[in-house]
Order: sequence, then C-alpha cells, then structure tokens
Amino acid sequence: MEQYDIIIIGAGPGGLTAGIYAGRQGTKNLIIDRDLAGGIGREVPEMENYPGFESISGLELIEKMKGQAIKNCDLHEMEEVVEIVQNDEDYRFTVTTNKDQYQSKTIILATGSSHRQLNAKGEEEFKGKGVSYCATCDGFFFAGRDIIMVGGGNSALQEALYLKNLGANVTLVHRRDEFRAQKHLQNLIKDAGINTILNATVEEIKGEMLVESVILKDTKTGELNEVPTNGVFISVGYIPHTELATKLGVNLDETGHIIIDKDQKTNIDYVYAIGDVCVGLKQWVVACGEGAVAATSAFQDLKEN
Repeated sequence: MEQYDIIIIGAGPGGLTAGIYAGRQGTKNLIIDRDLAGGIGREVPEMENYPGFESISGLELIEKMKGQAIKNCDLHEMEEVVEIVQNDEDYRFTVTTNKDQYQSKTIILATGSSHRQLNAKGEEEFKGKGVSYCATCDGFFFAGRDIIMVGGGNSALQEALYLKNLGANVTLVHRRDEFRAQKHLQNLIKDAGINTILNATVEEIKGEMLVESVILKDTKTGELNEVPTNGVFISVGYIPHTELATKLGVNLDETGHIIIDKDQKTNIDYVYAIGDVCVGLKQWVVACGEGAVAATSAFQDLKEN
C-alpha cells in the first residue's frame, strides 16, 4: 500500500496550491480527484479579479496550476475516494478509492462543491435538452437563441455576459430586488443591454422534446407569467461536498460547510480543509491561500509530532 505524508482530496485551485506548497516542503504528497483537475472551476468563462491576470478563463488557469502541481506531487485524476478510515499508527489514515488504497499521515479535504438546483418542475426532465449549469460547456449551442439565465451572484452575471458574447439573447432572472454580484459586473450587464427580470422565480420549465418556455412567478404579487425561451442556464449557488468529512466526524456549521480555524484545521487531528467546502468567501484566490496555509500547517504538525 503506497504511503504518503499528505493526501489532498480534490484538485481544484485550493487542492493544487496545497500540492505545490507541500511538495516544496519536501514531503511525499498525493492529490486525488474523482474528475479532471479543476472541477467546476474549469467552467468559469472569464475571471478579471485573479491577481496577475487581467482576464483568464478557469480552464486556462487550472492547466497552469496543474502543471506546477505535478512537479511537486503525484496527481491521480478520475479516481474517487470512497472511504477514509483512521488508524492507530504513524500513517493515521487509510484512504480507499475506486481503484486502490493508500495510507497517509495527514489529510487535506478540498472536495469542493456542486451546482445547486432550482428544484423547479421540469428541471430534471430537460437536463441536457435546454437546461444547463455550465455556460462554457453548452453556450455555443445557443448562439442566436433566447436564453433565461437564473441567478444573481458573480457567477450568474459572468455567465450571462459570456452567453451574450456568444450571440445569445439573454434574460437574467433573479428572485430578489437587486443582484448580489459585484457592482462592476452589474455595470457590464447594463452596458451589454442584457434584459433583467427581478423579484421572479422559475416555477416550471416546459417543452416537448426540448425547452420551449418557463413559468415565472412574481415574488411580490404571486402572478404567473409564461416566457418563451430556448434554454435555461442555472447559477444559484453551490452545495458543499462533505460526505467524507461527515464520516470522519468533522464538524460542520448550520449551512453544511466544514468549520476550520485560522490554520485550516478541523476538529479532527491531522485533518485540514480548504476551498468551497469550508466556511468563508467562495473565491479562487481565497481557496489558493487556504491551500498554502493547510499544506504549511500539515508540515508543521508532522515536524512537531
């Protein structure tokens, strides 16, 4: 059974950064990800707030980070961790995947999150038939067509702008009376002439073989209105992946995120957590900083014990 000093579960921005820092400390490290490195970060069409780049896509940045990481640690993509068991040995954890088993002295949980669904009628039925959670994956197919973009945060507005640039006719729908996104993005939406519908929720997605319309509900009056559309793109937040953490006994807050201290430590000794799965600001630069802190914390704990 291969043994490591640090096993990092998740190869998003935080996980890759942790791998870079861990390797430079001289420890033996492994990053495992059930998908390709980057996860949903690969879907970000454009970032303008990552230091050092005026504009860069999530996919491009991930590939740069991945190249650095594999110089410093092992990386196993498309391998899912199914169980982590604590041992009374120097190698305190046995990590079982769908392909192999490993032992590690420390664990960094960088398991990320997945797209939150609307749970609207017809949403499940029309997935891949006009309903999408990824503008960069599916936006190309909607050039010149009508699209409803649901959400009010940074990601929703970024994806609306991306779809508009592809030539789609985009309407932003948000359940509140104002967007939560950065003012800069709101100004770009206005400048791009993207139509917005506030105080509205998507109650139903309708169509025959493909999406043809949505039923919107006015959150103030309760009035229902059917709006023709060829597609519904959804960006209404994320659900943290805490299954492994929960089985280990890691403490979560009331929102289901992992509770960590300033050193990224959880309540379980030698278990650290970083990125979207944790309490805190959901930003790439934050996840990267947390990855650096967690790798350094793990190294210090290994030295002291």
